[in-house]
Amino acid sequence: MKAIGYTKAGPIDAVDALVEFDAPEPTIGDNDLLVEVRGISVNPVDTKVREKMAPTEGETKIIGYDAAGVVKHVGSKVSLFNVGDEVFYAGDLTRAGTNSELHVVDERIVGKKPSSQSFANAAGLPLTSITAWEMLFDSFALKEGEGKGKSLLIIGAAGGVGSILIQLAKALTDLTVVATASREETREWVKKMGADHVIDHREPLPQQMQELGIEPEYVASLTASDSHFDAIIELIKPRGHVVLIDDPQPLNINAMKTKALSFSWEFMFTRSMFKTEDMIEQHHLLNRVASLIDEGKLISTVTRNMGKISVETLKEAHVLQESGRSCGKNVLEGYSQ
Repeated sequence: MKAIGYTKAGPIDAVDALVEFDAPEPTIGDNDLLVEVRGISVNPVDTKVREKMAPTEGETKIIGYDAAGVVKHVGSKVSLFNVGDEVFYAGDLTRAGTNSELHVVDERIVGKKPSSQSFANAAGLPLTSITAWEMLFDSFALKEGEGKGKSLLIIGAAGGVGSILIQLAKALTDLTVVATASREETREWVKKMGADHVIDHREPLPQQMQELGIEPEYVASLTASDSHFDAIIELIKPRGHVVLIDDPQPLNINAMKTKALSFSWEFMFTRSMFKTEDMIEQHHLLNRVASLIDEGKLISTVTRNMGKISVETLKEAHVLQESGRSCGKNVLEGYSQ
């Protein structure tokens, strides 16, 4: 099968940063699906792995952590899907990625593709939706319909996770959502996603929140958390909760003590990496997201379809992701489209 990967970690401008090669067709386990990949998207994790995680000597590492496609074969213990089903999912960091013609994935982290979306558009949803859902309902421990009179501040809200987090918070909770964005384009985008208020993360956050008269109970910091950490502690309500997803420099969490703040990491690959007992929750939440999309309660966060997957288009997508100026999600068509 055709696949795109890399033989040594490094920058995207290296001549061999990404290469196309013929890979053996993957074998499936008892709980696995073999999926014909028809759409993918690019996330920050793709670029971080490519840059920092060296493949095993002599091997070409395939990355890619979002896909939508059609089930071609099922493992002996599969019960959730049948051959021919259209699916979408975010994959498993410990297994080969989705930048290939065929991909193997555990059925417990797969959802049924929203029928109203193309394969490419559907591929823009899984990783960010899982991350946002787990932040709201696992980390913050909110329940659907809760949050009246409370607020959520999302720092770096115009990216993929922020775009769907705004929507989920507005569709499924009563939280007031404050989003940060620094450019006119991204400010308009987060408003389109449903943010109640927009502030600029290039300016002092505590002052802007004071001007709004909002002391948030919840803060989701999606980028540059080390730069904003002191401000977060200053502006958050006592006994509030902070969740991070990025990779900041060491943080002084002792500063959180006087406000008795809670602190969490969100990492959507944890369930699949450690085969947790509740791993199937990702199957359930993806099905719920698909239903919300098909019902029009959530909208696509895709801002750019970059064409059919190739070394050139995938490199372009990596460059755009690394620029820090990407808004929403960038997707590509699979080999078979």
